[in-house]
Amino acid sequence: MTVNRYDFERCKMLARKAAAEGCVLLQNENHVLPFAKGSHVAVFGRIQRNYYKSGAGSGGMVNAEYVVSILDGLKACENIEVDSQLEEIYRQWVERHPFDFGEGWAKEPRCQLEMPLEDAVASDAAARSDAALVILGRLAGEDFDHTPEQGSYYLNKTELEMLRTVRRHFHRMAVVLNTGNIIDLGWMDEIHPDALLMAWQGGQEGGNGVADVLTGIVNPSGRLCDTIAYTLKDYPSDANFGDAKKNIYAEDIYVGYRWFETFAPETVRYPFGFGLSYTTFSLHPEEMDEHTLQVTVTNTGSCAGREVVQIYVSQPAGELGKPSKILMDFEKTCLLQPGESETLRFPINWYRLASYDDSGKTGHRFCYVLESGQYAFFAGKDVRNVVALGTIQLAETRVVSVCSQALAPVESFQRRTCTGWEPAPLREYSLAERIRQERPGCRLYTGDRGIKLLDVLEQRASMENFLAQLSDEDLICISRGEGMCSPKVTPGTGGAFGGVTDRLLSFGIPIACCTDGPSGIRMDSGAKAFSHPCGTLLACTFDKELNRDLFEMVGAEMAKHHIEVLLGPGINLHRHPLNGRNFEYFSEDPVLTGEMATAQLLGLHRQNVTACIKHFCANNQENHRHTSNSVISERALRELYLKGYEYAVKDGGADCIMTSYGAVNGLWTAGSYDLCTTILRGEWGFRGIVMTDWWADVNEENGKPAHENSAYMVRAQNDLYMVCESAQRNTNGDNILQKLKEGVITRGELVRNAANICNFVMRSLAMQRMLHPEHYQRQDEAPSAETGYFPEDVVFEPVTDGTQIDLCHLDSEKGQEQMIALTPQKQGNYRYTLHLSLNPQVSSLAQIPVTMFMNGTAVATYVLHGNTGETIVYTGEIALNRPHIFLRFQFGKAGAKLHKIVFEMK
Repeated sequence: MTVNRYDFERCKMLARKAAAEGCVLLQNENHVLPFAKGSHVAVFGRIQRNYYKSGAGSGGMVNAEYVVSILDGLKACENIEVDSQLEEIYRQWVERHPFDFGEGWAKEPRCQLEMPLEDAVASDAAARSDAALVILGRLAGEDFDHTPEQGSYYLNKTELEMLRTVRRHFHRMAVVLNTGNIIDLGWMDEIHPDALLMAWQGGQEGGNGVADVLTGIVNPSGRLCDTIAYTLKDYPSDANFGDAKKNIYAEDIYVGYRWFETFAPETVRYPFGFGLSYTTFSLHPEEMDEHTLQVTVTNTGSCAGREVVQIYVSQPAGELGKPSKILMDFEKTCLLQPGESETLRFPINWYRLASYDDSGKTGHRFCYVLESGQYAFFAGKDVRNVVALGTIQLAETRVVSVCSQALAPVESFQRRTCTGWEPAPLREYSLAERIRQERPGCRLYTGDRGIKLLDVLEQRASMENFLAQLSDEDLICISRGEGMCSPKVTPGTGGAFGGVTDRLLSFGIPIACCTDGPSGIRMDSGAKAFSHPCGTLLACTFDKELNRDLFEMVGAEMAKHHIEVLLGPGINLHRHPLNGRNFEYFSEDPVLTGEMATAQLLGLHRQNVTACIKHFCANNQENHRHTSNSVISERALRELYLKGYEYAVKDGGADCIMTSYGAVNGLWTAGSYDLCTTILRGEWGFRGIVMTDWWADVNEENGKPAHENSAYMVRAQNDLYMVCESAQRNTNGDNILQKLKEGVITRGELVRNAANICNFVMRSLAMQRMLHPEHYQRQDEAPSAETGYFPEDVVFEPVTDGTQIDLCHLDSEKGQEQMIALTPQKQGNYRYTLHLSLNPQVSSLAQIPVTMFMNGTAVATYVLHGNTGETIVYTGEIALNRPHIFLRFQFGKAGAKLHKIVFEMK
């Protein structure tokens, strides 16, 4: 396998380009933007200094080497001048009111304390400046949604007053929003800013990308991946969002623009696909037939720019009812100079235009059908600003794909149709019977016959004969991933799977490594990685090639750190603006979502690494995600919530999927046979692995969910339970062996899942590293020197057998690095016992990493999970074989508390 070396400078260039091209210019009156050459700009708002590079939670925990703020980016531009006096006022205020990281997991404030703006400060700045720029920011993330309150979805009083004050004193005013989600824009009706730029969260190069757009170095070409409505209640899912036990998807297939353009166009402030440019474009339809259409784009303005061409289709309403338009495809032009044209060609993908009949109204129940009638095609700059391309008439209804009823609801509810309301069809089959009919039987156990996994790879033996050598215990162990921060793989990463026991390793099964994404590599060891733009921003680029190129560099960085699987991208839909995980996901539209996921997968695959697309499926809220049941019709699942995954599997070659925490139609997804086998493998032809989310619950039909229920995961063909501290010791306490003895699961099912895992790791870089370690040395940068790090008056603690050192005084706030110095009285190997606890206010869902370094090298990373209030004790071994030893503790999140460390001579 050939892997290209990681190119940091190319990574910077692509990330900066993406950060710029994902910016969406929503308003630009009086030509305020771009700022004219030589302009003096007054920058308001503390977020100028405290840029949000991403949302919160595991997907945002990238230890970046640096983060460029929007202020940094503007100051680096030679074309404009930033008001230095106003900058100094904000610098001093932020110094007195430091950034609040929150306390523990999912406890970050959704907005930071804002500086009250005095009229005199604004007036003085206006006298020195040509324009004002106000920067506002928001944060949400894993395990915490936005709320319909001031300081979250709505601006707070201080922010609103700042906008009013700036507007009073400046004739030219632009606003930038640094957020991963849509937030309320009702304040625009009062403030009337000249320009509004959605900058999203652009990773560590985000400030440079935003500055490139503000100053005209880059012409904005981002387009909205979501509809922005006037009020929160205008979103059709608002009445059924956020409940702890059950959310009914009553809006059915009418999500996002499908709802607004069909039923409520008057409630839309900015339509899906909308975005302004500094130039203008015309779209001209060319010839089309049943297979292909073409559109010529011409730059009719005065400066170079790129245009996004969006292909929409209006389908016949037929028996099933349809939205007024749906997106079929899109492409982005190259950089067109004034007067220059480009012709884009689009294949007509009829499968994307098919509707799923779960009711039998067309006479073809459980099928994708193209109903007879007229299909009208449009090319648009957004969903509303379109030109007609032509129509195609289907004389008869066509069956595109025959499926079976799967993942159907088990309780009655009313769903929206184009003409009113109707009951959603319920499940008519016995899940237990389906499993019994399709499950593999018992497989032969032969014992060790000397066959290694390499023999299977080189086709000297079959996978079946190889796995026949594994005992039941071996097969159970391979179903358990280890982590977080397993010492068997790259320090500080999320998990290890494959050859996680000595016996599995003896058969030549390598250990593969996975870690959190999608906007960069999470390494809780403190190792640095590149922080990339968030999913919302990358979707707003509407640029497939840029996403491929960017994730090719992500893949190179993964290979550098010996990581096989990036836990991302997230490809659930933006069903509701308050979902805290929206920053990781792409869009309200399944086609845009699927195309972005496909592009990123193809980029990673260029480097022979892969992604674990997640969270399969319908993880459309973060609060109560472990407990809430999503009640959804089959049609909505098939046409919306599963569609992005289907495209990623079929077009992107996805070979790893993570199930979600919650339930869909009563069954927790980690144990859903319909989801993991019937649809994913049976209908889509998926041949990869499925893993749970970390410490997920599993249940059987009508059963209580619990993380110990891994047997039902095995039965569903969810191959891996993530995670256990030790696969061999069964530290998760699962019930697989018990249910195997009871006949609830079979050895055949264990063998089937083991084959999925072995086929995956056999073709991974982990296998190549096992076979050729000399060619795959980890490219980690050398640890920073510890010499001189301590003050001159450092006190060295003498260490002997039984020494106990108090650590209670160490500051464990997020990002802190605290050290102690040791002098072994007798050098040698020691066993240490580290005592920690979680602060009482930390959630039981917390993932709080604490990494211990010895003389610059990571010894271990401990992730504190589940807050019982008790002291947590970790043990390990280290060699204290130098006169002076430095132990350094790094805190990736706030919420942990060190108590003591005890040393015992071995």
